Amino acid sequence: MAAHCCSCSPSAPTAAKLFCYSASSQLLNHQISSSSYALPCGRIRPLERSSCERLAFCLAEGRSSKLGFSNPSLTAVRCEVGVSEPVLGDSQESLREGLSIFGQKSPRNASQEEDEGFNPMGGWMGEADSWREECGVVGIFGDEEASKLCYLALHALQHRGQEGAGIVTSDGGSMKAITGVGLVSEVFNQEKLGKLAGSSAIGHVRYATAGESALRNVQPFVAGYRFGSVAVAHNGNLVNYKELRARLEENGSIFNTSSDTEVVLHLIATSKARPFISRLVHACEQLEGAYSLVFLTEDKLVAVRDPYGFRPLVMGWRKNGALVFASETCALDLIEAEFEREVNPGEVVVMDKDGISSLCVMHRRQRKACIFEHIYFALPNSVVFGRSVYESRYRIGQILAEESPVDCDVVIAVPDSGMVAALGYAAKAGVPFQQGLIRSHYVGRTFIEPSQKIRDFGVKLKLAPVHHVLKGKRVVVVDDSIVRGTTSSKIVRLIKQAGATEVHMRIASPPITGSCYYGVDTPRKEELLSYRLNVEESREFIGADSLAFLPLERLRSMLGEEAPTFCDACFSGQYPVLARPAEVQGYPSPLSAENGSAIECKPVGAA
Repeated sequence: MAAHCCSCSPSAPTAAKLFCYSASSQLLNHQISSSSYALPCGRIRPLERSSCERLAFCLAEGRSSKLGFSNPSLTAVRCEVGVSEPVLGDSQESLREGLSIFGQKSPRNASQEEDEGFNPMGGWMGEADSWREECGVVGIFGDEEASKLCYLALHALQHRGQEGAGIVTSDGGSMKAITGVGLVSEVFNQEKLGKLAGSSAIGHVRYATAGESALRNVQPFVAGYRFGSVAVAHNGNLVNYKELRARLEENGSIFNTSSDTEVVLHLIATSKARPFISRLVHACEQLEGAYSLVFLTEDKLVAVRDPYGFRPLVMGWRKNGALVFASETCALDLIEAEFEREVNPGEVVVMDKDGISSLCVMHRRQRKACIFEHIYFALPNSVVFGRSVYESRYRIGQILAEESPVDCDVVIAVPDSGMVAALGYAAKAGVPFQQGLIRSHYVGRTFIEPSQKIRDFGVKLKLAPVHHVLKGKRVVVVDDSIVRGTTSSKIVRLIKQAGATEVHMRIASPPITGSCYYGVDTPRKEELLSYRLNVEESREFIGADSLAFLPLERLRSMLGEEAPTFCDACFSGQYPVLARPAEVQGYPSPLSAENGSAIECKPVGAA
């Protein structure tokens, strides 16, 4: 679709020619009087580069600017002084460009896989019966201690991924990468951070998807192609990944991982657009689904967010002028970066030695921010999508008390994500809140169980009941969600074994009836308790004396006028973006019957 610029005057004197174009190379020529021309989406400033890289961005100068856009259809702007036609790519047919992944460790051998993959706690709480956020990302530009700041920011985002971590840095001429399996503190130490020299860095924490090699898929990925090197870290999920990968492989691309993120690097490498930002725009216009991305080249830090804004991505500034991108504001707080704003849906923000610039990648849709960030994923001290996570959860707890009151003696939470909602419930109900379950923070990723099986072994390792709080009491237990229901049944049993006379479960989300395809590792919908059973049947399954969920209409009422800008597809079945239902080149569709049916899913607003 062609770009439009409503305020350019074709009768203006010609000192240079400005080309507004989408990555599909459709053009609108605009005569402008200078290389700094006011457009509705911001101020145009060409970057001083070589003649083939004089690129102009929709720019709003100054740290305090909100970089707002009133014309979201403008995708990119290029200024060529004295040139009558734009240079969109090579003058001759490009050879297929190869892409090589480097900075990645060699695949583990079978014995290593077997040893590191051993997890007798698989299937217990935090694994099979819980929502799992795929990852968190960080980007830093303009600080000589970029690697250490990135390390600290990743530590603040550790809750978003605990299976692997990585950091890539650039010193302006070369890039260095260290990735590994485990927590941030396990992957990095002083010696390793000392090897990551440079004033810019990106970092990533992730969860491993079942069946994949955790090590091979740990990000950031670093790739070399004929015009340089690029690293990327990704939070989200591309619903057209299989289709894109099949097409790329058909054209000769060789993939080194099973991650959808690698597709982005191949699209950049095989693009015929020039320079790098144009390649990146061309790649992003082919992506469908959820993506909050940070890119690092030898001289640039780039942040990109999908047009729906499914996943959070914020930016802030340190006092020394260093720019920071992160998945949550809690990461900014730890490294003393002042929150500036969110990266807008559909926006590309570029930082280099010439300063910060911004452009609109694609037509912006109605925002569809993931509501589960406020229910479960984000830390309570973060501000996500412009709302305090703590306030959201506290209010949800109050709504639960209003909608589903019950005679009780004490209110407890399933730590940690149910804690704030439980406080809200207790305050509204006028019942004491106490810590009836104590969470162990020292349980590793694997644990050896004794030969004599212990019932509910995994839950008992992680949660210890406080008998003094529970014995002889009618207990309300507040949890964030129920996925398969197996963990909830174990928790109810644990509390009753501690002497509780009644256990009433209150769930701080509506019933989950559909899988998420936008960056969360969730079971097939047929495995979801609330898809298979109604509320009363679910109550019987988990063994509680009563069970109540947050009504979807009350959740939307809490969000007010912003309710339509949040994605609640896992509750409502209204998916903003659908994957291809057909099989593509032998690859199952991400929404095929094997992974969750797309047939019954309807786009928002469909009949």
